[in-house]
Amino acid sequence: MNWTRHHLLDIESLNAEEIQLVLSTARAFKAVGERAIKKVPALRGKTVVNLFVEPSTRTRTSFELAAIRLSADVINFSTEASSFKKGETLRDTARNLEALNADVIIIRHSSAGAPHFLARFLRASVINAGDGAHEHPTQALLDAFTILEKKGRIAGLNVTILGDILYSRVARSDIWALTKLGAKVTLCGPPTLVPRVFEAMGCRVTHNLEEAIADADIINLLRIQHERQRKTMFPSLHEYTSLYGLNRARLAQTKPDVVLMHPGPINRGVEIDSETADGERSVILEQVTNGLAVRMAVLFLINGGQSPEETAAV
Repeated sequence: MNWTRHHLLDIESLNAEEIQLVLSTARAFKAVGERAIKKVPALRGKTVVNLFVEPSTRTRTSFELAAIRLSADVINFSTEASSFKKGETLRDTARNLEALNADVIIIRHSSAGAPHFLARFLRASVINAGDGAHEHPTQALLDAFTILEKKGRIAGLNVTILGDILYSRVARSDIWALTKLGAKVTLCGPPTLVPRVFEAMGCRVTHNLEEAIADADIINLLRIQHERQRKTMFPSLHEYTSLYGLNRARLAQTKPDVVLMHPGPINRGVEIDSETADGERSVILEQVTNGLAVRMAVLFLINGGQSPEETAAV
């Protein structure tokens, strides 16, 4: 199939074929990254703006490097040194960036729906780099890409997402992507953070850690999203860790080939201990590497690239 979307706003609206096209295109770009000369001219003459209103390490740096590898010009927008501090609206800021001939605006914002809002009136392509507790589409795509690399398939796998589901944009995007690709998704964490309403998305919900990890092929750990919680959701971090933290003893209860994932940043000693996070079953740093290939693929496709075969020729 050909890619026809001007924006990437969420995973919910994508179909399985579109997700698979991004993954196959990312595979071609990962091969490009293994060359001696890693740059390709696919976006030469294009201008990409990183409009990050929330802090970010992996996503912002990954998008910046992806655009550079595709030969685009890149502007990193700092809200602390901008007219945001003077009360300028998001709409006015984005329209001014577009007036400077921005072709792509990558936005991270604390308000759910901010990328969809910009897409309604901008001619430039908009990429959602995380909006509130709504979605984080490129994280889900790189997670799916990593699972495919490690397991050779996604359909039929048991994927457990463990942690703060309620306030996690990663969890929502992962659920949409993995269920569309045929995985069986289990959510686990405290009842206050993993309400049964998520069963409507096609997931199994359990609050029993041992049950959640026993048959898992993939365990994706999420940190506690303190910045989005409006009230205390559990008595203490110590209690959370004692009930839901992944450590060596609990890892021994899982399948011998289970794969451990985490979107970062890791709160070591809370959702996972350091020995487990840095162990041989962890692919956390591989996720970071794969994020570059996936974000190159997304930038390429929304700028008119149509197939993995095309990437091999650039």
